[in-house]
Amino acid sequence: MKIICSFFLLLLIIGQAFSQEEEIFRHPLTAQTTESFRAVCARIAQYPVIRGNFEQEKILSRINRSLKSSGSFLIASDKGMVWDTLNPFPSTLVLGKDFLIQSRPGGQRTVLSAQGNEIFVSMAEILSAVFSGNAQSLEKNFFIYFKSSSSSWELGLKPLNTAINAFAERIIMSGDTVIKTIVLIENGGDSTKYILLNHNFPGALNANEQALFVLP
Repeated sequence: MKIICSFFLLLLIIGQAFSQEEEIFRHPLTAQTTESFRAVCARIAQYPVIRGNFEQEKILSRINRSLKSSGSFLIASDKGMVWDTLNPFPSTLVLGKDFLIQSRPGGQRTVLSAQGNEIFVSMAEILSAVFSGNAQSLEKNFFIYFKSSSSSWELGLKPLNTAINAFAERIIMSGDTVIKTIVLIENGGDSTKYILLNHNFPGALNANEQALFVLP
């Protein structure tokens, strides 16, 4: 009996945590909240380059398993993004406007060009919009849900485009003057959560960073 009670208590706790995370979707963007939403996006978008650290957790719902990784990130509004994973295994992912480069230790490198692939280009643009706070692009591609207080905000996104929906059914973001968390929820129930830390804002990319966005 104790085991059964404990099991249902665990389900209740999990359900409450999920409900709290999904609660943002009770707050569709309105005429009254649009101004606050755009002001938040403007604060995020004012930085052309953002560096920091990330912690990532991928939850595989079907096998009840989570995969964790961590490293550093770079977001350049006019170039793309770089995810430099250090743990548990080193690798570097560069997502440009029309290409993707995956690098691993030992010189292994995979290059995917998006020439002629409109879906890839669209996804790259949308991911860039999500991470850099491009309000116009977000409004064009998502149903938007938003709430804020004097010190924080939360944003929910549901894709309008079926191609995006295949990648992420829902996106939940939160932060203050910067983005602190991003959760991508897939159709099958899997999800990926990013915690962004130690943000800093250089005025421009250095030479090494510029080279990351050059196709080999």
